[in-house]
Amino acid sequence: MCGIVGAVAQRDIAEILLEGLRRLEYRGYDSAGLAVVDEKGHMTRLRRLGKVNKLAEAAAETALHGGTGIAHTRWATHGEPSEVNAHPHVSEHIVVVHNGIIENYEPLREALQGRGYTFVSQTDTEVIAHLVHWELEQGGTLREAVLRTIPQLRGAYGTVIMDTRNPDVLLAARSGSPMVIGLGMGENFIASDQLALLPVTRRFIFLEEGDIAEVTRRSVTVFDTKGEQVKRPDIESSLQYDAGDKGIYRHYMQKEIYEQPNAIKNTLTGRISHGAIDLSELGPKANEMLTQVEHIQIVACGTSYNSGMVSRYWFESLAGVPCDVEIASEFRYRKSAVRRNSLMITLSQSGETADTLAALRLSKELGYLGSLAICNVPGSSLVRESDLALMTNAGTEIGVASTKAFTTQLTVLLMLVAKLSRLKGADAAIEQDIVHGLQALPSRIEQMLSQDKRIEALAEDFSDKHHALFLGRGDQYPIAMEGALKLKEISYIHAEAYAAGELKHGPLALIDADMPVIVVAPNNELLEKLKSNIEEVRARGGHLYVFADKDAGFASSDNMHIIEMPHVEEVIAPIFYTVPLQLLSYHVALIKGTDVDQPRNLAKSVTVE
Repeated sequence: MCGIVGAVAQRDIAEILLEGLRRLEYRGYDSAGLAVVDEKGHMTRLRRLGKVNKLAEAAAETALHGGTGIAHTRWATHGEPSEVNAHPHVSEHIVVVHNGIIENYEPLREALQGRGYTFVSQTDTEVIAHLVHWELEQGGTLREAVLRTIPQLRGAYGTVIMDTRNPDVLLAARSGSPMVIGLGMGENFIASDQLALLPVTRRFIFLEEGDIAEVTRRSVTVFDTKGEQVKRPDIESSLQYDAGDKGIYRHYMQKEIYEQPNAIKNTLTGRISHGAIDLSELGPKANEMLTQVEHIQIVACGTSYNSGMVSRYWFESLAGVPCDVEIASEFRYRKSAVRRNSLMITLSQSGETADTLAALRLSKELGYLGSLAICNVPGSSLVRESDLALMTNAGTEIGVASTKAFTTQLTVLLMLVAKLSRLKGADAAIEQDIVHGLQALPSRIEQMLSQDKRIEALAEDFSDKHHALFLGRGDQYPIAMEGALKLKEISYIHAEAYAAGELKHGPLALIDADMPVIVVAPNNELLEKLKSNIEEVRARGGHLYVFADKDAGFASSDNMHIIEMPHVEEVIAPIFYTVPLQLLSYHVALIKGTDVDQPRNLAKSVTVE
């Protein structure tokens, strides 16, 4: 969602701020802005509705000099997307950028108006600027004013504050939204994501919950909410910003779909040894914890929730461990009974998903056996706060609609299933089948990608459609869910997924010639049941698009298109059948003319509730 970049240096930093914002564009935003202060305290503020390049064009036409500044990409929550609502916000000499939501902004706004403050925007952020200004007027330093301000704010947020009367310092505060300090030589930086700062540093301090940092050119001092100085580790980042340009591809999403064979190879690297899964990276205490596991609770959002749903079938059928999967925003707000020796598994591409992080923190209070994060970003909050972590190693994913992060999550989950099955004394053939399937998976996906043109040819059929139905059975039902999510995310076609056996319980009422029905049909023990469901759709005039194993015995006919898939090992079929649905959604979105990489109203990293 929103992105923050800040810098305190002895050189002009406008281009550093702009480049940082460019690297955060993938998170999603509707406007951008920056403010730069020179050594005399003169501030230049620029804000633009739309893309960062519009802000960069405005900056190129302005004499932007100064070594202290803050910048922001906004994803609207309070107030429409507009230039006046774009950050930074100002209260006389106080300048603020902010990610997240201030839940109690209305009473704060009323109180500040009663003190004579005038609001020019509809945002909750402007409350912070005026409140800091008020507190500073009561006396003390900027840090002391911020320390008095923060307890008055409710919600999940991250903010950076600048005082043009004292342009050598920035204050950063974290409360539920990520914030990282980048360390330089005679200069320091702040961002909401380390990716923004990789061109200028690889040394970072990750602020912890409740931290407030005072950042100058030569020092970084971190305080807790009581104002007491605390020590946070200085970490050398290994993260690579490897997205580069799109190369031969039209969009990042297309590029990332085609990167999946190599991404999965990277996920597997070093994790298969002598025909067995090797997750020794978890550390010496992991086996002791995993051996005790009697239940697994998976919590995630969006695409990650769908990968958790697939793994539930695996954990129960292959490892014999009961597993529940819940949407993070539901889990955190209900009273739940904790099973004996239950392991909390959290899934997140970014490791900063607000609801998933809150669920992890809640699990520590509820008495779970332990926590394991599966994530794509080393050093993220989810990784740092979990007992155990497994990285997906998918590489940077820029497209808002997740592709390679999903398939690599499934790859890691399947490896974890294999390890758990061994620890639980399951038949050794289970792990052997998983290893064999995973080793074959990259080449199987490469085979599938060679059919891209066939899938592209089908996309025209969806150009005038407003609805679509996806069907699957067993572990393919969550894949149908993921297919529906992809189609609605990037083509804006309303799409729903159902377990095929549920057709008679409602969805059949929707079937007509204008409702395309997409089915995933591997050759497994549920195939005959699925064929019966397909006939139910045909009998009611539905138009079917069936992605079927070449040996499944289907034949194309009127209103039924069969897209033959190579035969794949059953254990990896859910991962494999994901890819054609990604391609279908991509090509439909191209025909519809939507913004594939940054679909409307969506953000890559959802760091607010």
